[in-house]
Amino acid sequence: MKIPLKYTIRNFGTRRLTTTITIVGIALVVFVFAAVMMMAYGIQKTLVATGSDENVLIARKSSQGEISSIIDGAVVNIVLTLPQIAKTTDGKPIASAEPVVIINLPKVGGGLSNVTVRGVSPQAFLLRPQVKLMEGRMFNFGAREIIAGSSITRRFDGAKIGDRVKFAGDQWTIVGLFEGGGSGFDSELWGDATQLLLAFNRGTSVSTLTFRLDRPENFASVKQVFESDRRLQQFEPEHERTFFEKQSETMALFIYILGIFVTIIFSAGATIGAMITMYAAVANRTVEVGTLRALGFRRRSVMTAFLTESLLLSLIGGVAGLVLASTLQFFRISTLNFGSFSELEFSFALSPSIIATSLLFSLFMGMIGGFLPSVRAARLNIVNALRAS
Repeated sequence: MKIPLKYTIRNFGTRRLTTTITIVGIALVVFVFAAVMMMAYGIQKTLVATGSDENVLIARKSSQGEISSIIDGAVVNIVLTLPQIAKTTDGKPIASAEPVVIINLPKVGGGLSNVTVRGVSPQAFLLRPQVKLMEGRMFNFGAREIIAGSSITRRFDGAKIGDRVKFAGDQWTIVGLFEGGGSGFDSELWGDATQLLLAFNRGTSVSTLTFRLDRPENFASVKQVFESDRRLQQFEPEHERTFFEKQSETMALFIYILGIFVTIIFSAGATIGAMITMYAAVANRTVEVGTLRALGFRRRSVMTAFLTESLLLSLIGGVAGLVLASTLQFFRISTLNFGSFSELEFSFALSPSIIATSLLFSLFMGMIGGFLPSVRAARLNIVNALRAS
């Protein structure tokens, strides 16, 4: 015979204090676990949103990011002659050769942090339609003017319209604010590529070259050109989305490893708490267990009932922890991106896989914490259990 589920649920109310403490402990562990995964996923989501599958980004092979990539102007001119590049109505290639540099800015509340400055061409805004000017005006090409991403304005002093930022030995005036659609561009300053090259004495050497394909299926032919042309073999074309997704891997992996290490330590305490709760349940219900066995319920049924109780406790705690973690989606934080060595703002992001993994993790804690007490309950001698009354 199987013990009814309502028997297990009814027993929750008999140990309210220990049950509540166990649920809270598991909820906090799941909260930490989910928050770590949401943070890593938020970084990945932000950087993936930075790129587009319709665009191809050219960088030097083996470069760790845009900062460490260098493309000579002669190579840029060769690439721009490729027939696979989409053209504007007046026949200009939809492409942007971009120098990318890092500067320091004072953060709101004190301290300095790195900020990415990207030099762009007029075609950059056709390549990235998610970038929208929200306030002020567009910078003038040929002038020492820049526009600031929404994150820069919020998190750094002296980064509002009308403020002047000093770098490369000159003053650059912020004339507009833009939104990057929740992408990494929100954490950048944009200006004229030519002016940025002149300011940093880089000649015609840019960091990356991004262009729009005329047809998505032409990417394979572009790769073939780079593999066959000896002048281009030092460079690698990638879908822009893929390039920025790779930039998130190191940072996300670091967060995962650190978070899992911390979670394992916390989960040990929550698992022990669940085990203590279930041992107390067995001790308080010794007579009940003896009665159930005398009525014909098998040891397996008793063990299943107590293990189910432990799993239900952990599941309730897991759901509570997830609900608490889901509120983090309303917050945005920033950290140093290992790929660009500059400030990156992102928001916590929840996904179905994070929900499933967090609930499975809570059930795992319940399984470990409830197994031994369940075995103890199943092994109780009928006569001795009834004598305990």
